[in-house]
Amino acid sequence: MTIGIAVIGAGMAGRAHAAAYRIAPTLNRCTLPDLRFVSIGDISPELGSLAADRFGYERSDTSWQAIAENPDINVVSVAVANSLHREIVDGLVAAGKHVLCEKPLSDTLEDARAMADVARNASTVVCIGFTFRRAAGAAALRGLVNSGALGRILHANGRYWCDYARDPMGPMSWRYKGVPGSGALADIGSHAAYLMEFLCGDVLEVSGGRFATAITGRPVPLGAVVGHEQVEVSDTYEAVENEDYAGFSARFERCVGVVQVSRVAAGHPNGLALELFGDKGEAQWEQKRPGEFQLMLNESSAGTQGYRRVIIGPDHPYFAGGLPMAAPGVGVRQNEGFVFQARAFLEEVVGIDEADSLPRNASFDEGVHNMEILAAVAESAANGGAAVTMTPQRAEVTR
Repeated sequence: MTIGIAVIGAGMAGRAHAAAYRIAPTLNRCTLPDLRFVSIGDISPELGSLAADRFGYERSDTSWQAIAENPDINVVSVAVANSLHREIVDGLVAAGKHVLCEKPLSDTLEDARAMADVARNASTVVCIGFTFRRAAGAAALRGLVNSGALGRILHANGRYWCDYARDPMGPMSWRYKGVPGSGALADIGSHAAYLMEFLCGDVLEVSGGRFATAITGRPVPLGAVVGHEQVEVSDTYEAVENEDYAGFSARFERCVGVVQVSRVAAGHPNGLALELFGDKGEAQWEQKRPGEFQLMLNESSAGTQGYRRVIIGPDHPYFAGGLPMAAPGVGVRQNEGFVFQARAFLEEVVGIDEADSLPRNASFDEGVHNMEILAAVAESAANGGAAVTMTPQRAEVTR
């Protein structure tokens, strides 16, 4: 048996998926069949060809339809602009492909719910990628919560501060177009909201929603914009339509908490951070130091209490048996999350029992729920921070 793989999108996320499939077979035991790296698709022939050459894929295609029609391809990652997800995913599922779609699921709830209906009735594996659920530090914090080591969780903070949009001369792209809530909230807030539920349980209510746009216009690029890269720009400006900053409070199943996200936070290239406060102790993790987390347990005397640094190693999730240098202090980074994600997806595709696999990827129903949180934040912000009650997740949804 051979699995043929393709990636649609040769930008930042697409390249991460393409590389991840290459590395995925090297994790843990050799339980996957042979993989064939068939195609990277992108509307730009140049970008697609460069990515295919870089990651050792056989070819590049300029249309998703060519990938859907190719009988040699079984597994496809979709990593393009959110507004394109529905058409491409629907077409791939109809063609019998296994699909791993980037977050957020779409640019509208209507499309996301329709995609979830398609996924629920598909004969193939259809998942959404929330890569940071694979971060060993975030998973370690989840273990502390579930084991009761922190006791009853009192409150939590989640923030995702980035600076990729801090330069007013940064080129206009699809990221800056769309309704309020489709900017920083959708781009990086989807990660923060998902991780807060990962640790604190379902969101029951959001309030205090607030958006702010710091840079209201951006120059039109003279060439293709890939990810957050800078390109030469023209003298023509277009209006930024969505938010640079978003914040909200939430009531979760386990506790209350606050979430803040920004794409104009200078000095924070990838500032994802999580903090948990319990009645038996506290724990925190930051992506800028992904190979460790901070822990304080209320066991020592008042004079010696304080946070201690815990180095992530073979006793923590995703580390033992996965990375080639699985030893304390080696450290883990963001791109490795894509590798664990790809491995989990391939294990589900080939039918490896869940008990013998990495934790499954999220379902499209979870993707819809994540977008419902973002929509509730937008509704709260539009109504001066008013509280918005959330509907519980579908019964079959698990994290």
